[in-house]
Amino acid sequence: MAATKTSPIDVVTEMDIAAEKLITDLLARRRPRDGVLGEEGSSSEGSSGVRWVIDPLDGTVNYLYGLPSWAVSIAAEKDGETVAGVVIAPMRGETFHAVLGQGAWRNGERVHCRPAAPLEESLIGTGFGYVRERRIGQARVLQEVLPRVRDIRRGGSAAIDLCDVACGRLNGYYERGLNPWDFAAGALIAREAGALTGGRPGVPASTELTIAAAPGLFEPLRGLLDDLGAWHD
Repeated sequence: MAATKTSPIDVVTEMDIAAEKLITDLLARRRPRDGVLGEEGSSSEGSSGVRWVIDPLDGTVNYLYGLPSWAVSIAAEKDGETVAGVVIAPMRGETFHAVLGQGAWRNGERVHCRPAAPLEESLIGTGFGYVRERRIGQARVLQEVLPRVRDIRRGGSAAIDLCDVACGRLNGYYERGLNPWDFAAGALIAREAGALTGGRPGVPASTELTIAAAPGLFEPLRGLLDDLGAWHD
């Protein structure tokens, strides 16, 4: 069964809700003093300085249609800094994880981002929002980005896209409109694999704009997106 959230195409399934409850119930038993921020409404401040940022099913539309690119994404923040993250993609048979300062891993093997390529030789991932006005703006940006890169991929899960940057399947990735639960774990995994992440110049990754790419590609990609106004609708 599926319902909708922000628009008729922004769906939430019973599995989203059940998975978040399973995760938050476990955390409440194991880490009762920690805070929680979940996509499906779980929220508590906690008193330990640790907060868990949870997307119980990133790529819900893919899940609903039987496509394999969906994942569970969980990050741990300590005093506002992401210190650990895991992205589990069951249908791809992959688990990515990272701990701050300890590298990024896929199924127990260390991963590294792909060395920087020129922008015109780069495969770039992106995604689209659920509100009509935002999609119109994203389409405008996309039509300018596409002729300047090797190609574009739209996988449907930000967490997986960021992990694909981490393991070299994508040269870079950008998206406007992500929430913290969409990128918290994946962005740490990408950084620990050697990529850079951020938003507009001087701004960290945020709902406004999230970018990930290898050093040497990150700045050209960010410069292009900034010139195109990819950070606003």
